[in-house]
Amino acid sequence: MVKHSQIMDRLSYYFLLNYLFIFAHGQTLKIGAIFEGPSDEAEIAFKYAVETANNEILAPTNSRQLEAVPIRVYDSNEFMVSKKLCRTLRMGIAGIIGPQSPHSSVHVHSICDAKEMPHIQARWDPIGSTPYAVNIHPDPQTFARAFVDLVQAWEWKEFTILYENAAHLPRLSDLLKLYDPKGYTVTVRQLDLGLNNNYRSVLRRVKLGQDIHIVLDCSARILPDVLKQAQQVGLMTDYHQFIITNPDLHTIDLEPYQYSGTNITGVRLYDPEDPRVQQITEYWRIQARTVDQELSPGLQAHNLSTETVLVFDSVIMYAEALKQLKGIRQLRPVQLNCDDNLTWSSGSSIMNFIKTSHARGISNDIRFDNKGLRTDFLLDVIELDSSGLHKVGVWNSTEGLNLTRHYQIATVENDENSLRNKTFIVLTALSPPYGMLTESAHKLSGNARFEGFGIDLIYELSQMLGFNYTFNLQEDGVYGSLGENGEWNGMIREIMDYRADLAITDLTITADREGAADFTMPFMNLGISILYKKPTKEAPSLFSFMSPFSSEVWIYLGGAYLGVSLCLFILGRISPGEWDNPFPCIEEPTVLVNQFSFGNCLWSTIGVLLQQGTDVAAKAPSSRSVASIWSFFTLIMVSSYTANLAAFLTVESVYSPITNAEDLANFNGKIKYGAKRDGSTINFFKDAEYPVYQKMYKYMMEHPELLTNSNPEGLARVKSENYAFLMESTSIEYLTERECDVAQVNGLLDDKGYGIAMRKNSPYRNALSEAVLKLQEQGKLTALKIKWWQEKRGGGTCASSNADDGAERLDMANVGGVFFVLTCGSAIATLIGIFEWLYIVWRRARAKNVPLREQFKSDFLFVAKCESNVRVLREPSGEGDSQHSAMSEASTKSQGSDI
Repeated sequence: MVKHSQIMDRLSYYFLLNYLFIFAHGQTLKIGAIFEGPSDEAEIAFKYAVETANNEILAPTNSRQLEAVPIRVYDSNEFMVSKKLCRTLRMGIAGIIGPQSPHSSVHVHSICDAKEMPHIQARWDPIGSTPYAVNIHPDPQTFARAFVDLVQAWEWKEFTILYENAAHLPRLSDLLKLYDPKGYTVTVRQLDLGLNNNYRSVLRRVKLGQDIHIVLDCSARILPDVLKQAQQVGLMTDYHQFIITNPDLHTIDLEPYQYSGTNITGVRLYDPEDPRVQQITEYWRIQARTVDQELSPGLQAHNLSTETVLVFDSVIMYAEALKQLKGIRQLRPVQLNCDDNLTWSSGSSIMNFIKTSHARGISNDIRFDNKGLRTDFLLDVIELDSSGLHKVGVWNSTEGLNLTRHYQIATVENDENSLRNKTFIVLTALSPPYGMLTESAHKLSGNARFEGFGIDLIYELSQMLGFNYTFNLQEDGVYGSLGENGEWNGMIREIMDYRADLAITDLTITADREGAADFTMPFMNLGISILYKKPTKEAPSLFSFMSPFSSEVWIYLGGAYLGVSLCLFILGRISPGEWDNPFPCIEEPTVLVNQFSFGNCLWSTIGVLLQQGTDVAAKAPSSRSVASIWSFFTLIMVSSYTANLAAFLTVESVYSPITNAEDLANFNGKIKYGAKRDGSTINFFKDAEYPVYQKMYKYMMEHPELLTNSNPEGLARVKSENYAFLMESTSIEYLTERECDVAQVNGLLDDKGYGIAMRKNSPYRNALSEAVLKLQEQGKLTALKIKWWQEKRGGGTCASSNADDGAERLDMANVGGVFFVLTCGSAIATLIGIFEWLYIVWRRARAKNVPLREQFKSDFLFVAKCESNVRVLREPSGEGDSQHSAMSEASTKSQGSDI
């Protein structure tokens, strides 16, 4: 009795709450939709569908309005979904849509069934038809009939079914029933084998089984990975044909497969060209910008997901049911609690009208059969070509398949020159910088093992032409030469035997090789050159300061100096203007003096030449003319000397024993030389008709120990021996950027190029050559060369060490000769001064009639004291005037003869 009383009290409490709720929300019915994950596209579709239903379906009948209640669950687990659903039921919900997760959908269905709440599912694998649930997704069994019709229309007599897991098998039952030992051969393979999204092993077995007709049934979550890995193992070719059963094929990026030639066919639940779809997507874009600006570009009419379409149609279907329900204004939503037995009595009425109503949504007509299944629907058949997905027909459950064009089997002949989505095996060799092992602290695999110019070039070509590639290493490093038995070896042999599709390294295009394989246009032009030790620098000459003028010029300059001095002396003697009065106070002198003695002429001329000037100045017109022209002459000569002096002092001469191939051949073995064994370089000398090259080839054949197996071996011999190595100029450029003690000698001995090798008569030669030309025109080949020659792996080391940062410093070796001249000149001047002083001392001792030793001591003490610049020659006497007159006369005679 007590228990019954508690139940009645609780019911009274709920009735009171419902009365208050109805009073506050009498004009709306709340409909909820459960969304899992971060995407807002389906939620925006749900809100717009409610707005559309209110304006176009419910408003004209003055019926109740719907209110959207989105339920967002990010964790996507059954407990959280159930918890949020129960919380929403307490708000007075009149219907539930979703969710998409199969596990969460079971719990939602169970709760809605217990509470008699209308539940609209939008999944391809529904729980099943119950009194309170319908599934708006097309019936899987009926849906599968579309693919049976496609297989029969394509006339597939044998095909392979790839399915994700066991849950996908029921809708493939009709395809499996096609199996007939005398008719259709059906192979079934499962994709999900617990390999962490690695489907390559299964796809590789499909390829090895030579299956070219494939029906792929998997979720949209893994579909991009499956298609990508199918392309990687070689299933995306001109021969292969796919039927994709997932109706969300149009939502993934199919651009990588557009040019593969593979026929990919799928289905779609709606028509993007429908004007209603255009209006809806425009609304969605506006709403998306208010929610998340990054979402807006994805909301396009051509890539709406199936979930989005079915959520919209679920609301439209619910609104149509309400429109037909009499007494809709009397519908009262009830606040339900998951912990009691209270249900909503109106739920069954709404669900009955949903099952019997008819609506038109984005996915065309919506109606259910007597089992609550959507068995009557329309599908667009879509197909991928080079311009994208296109509609090629329709399928419906009553009329079957109707194609708008006749199907043609794709063959390789339709587009034999297309490289899109092809997969090539590319050979390379360890030849820096064309192919090298990647420097890494971790173990690498696949294409990541290699790097270099050739590796980057293949990558650029693949980006331009859309092909895939796998690198293999030519272990022996042999590029390919024709043996005496007429058989090819190395890379050329691998290509001829179909063990590789392409070969790229420093592979020279030769006439012999072009007879066995095809090559693209050269991606690099080069020639044979000589690698030898860098020339040694010569020690500068002691008299390098005299280098600006040749010996002949110095001789002529000395002759000009003596000739002008002699000319000035003669003109000074015959020109009256050069004879001066030594005593200006005497108006009529008895003697005249001339300053242009031969010694003074030499001094005056050398002063002008050294741009120092002297106190001997010309006065007569003739002597001034000579002095002027001599000044102009010295101006030009000194300027020319100064201009060349800096270069001759700073530039160091280098010495190399060889300057060209002729020098190398004429040394007769004093400098050893060789080339790479079995390479194009040695073959060049073999076929050369030039006598010098024939002589060099004979020498190398007589000394096979001088031939090397690789370029690094040749470099090592150049550095350690008196050895010159003949190799391609581009390889020499690469080495000289890193090895500063070696250099290229002279220019090129021939002219040739490197190309990408492929099988003879390959249909891809023109496409690859055109792509190489485009890369050259775009400057990418130059950029790659700069990258691998001057930047990567120590490139630019020698260039930076030899960079010209300005004038080089001069050391004593450069200017030692100037110091030598200064020292010698000072020493000679000192000796002259000593001899002159000794001579004067001797004359004074003789004039004074004193011992030479005493006079020498007296003069030496005067000089050593450095006390005064005035020196008394003798004491004054009474006979000063007569003596002064005698001194003056003597002085005049002396000036006339010595000055």
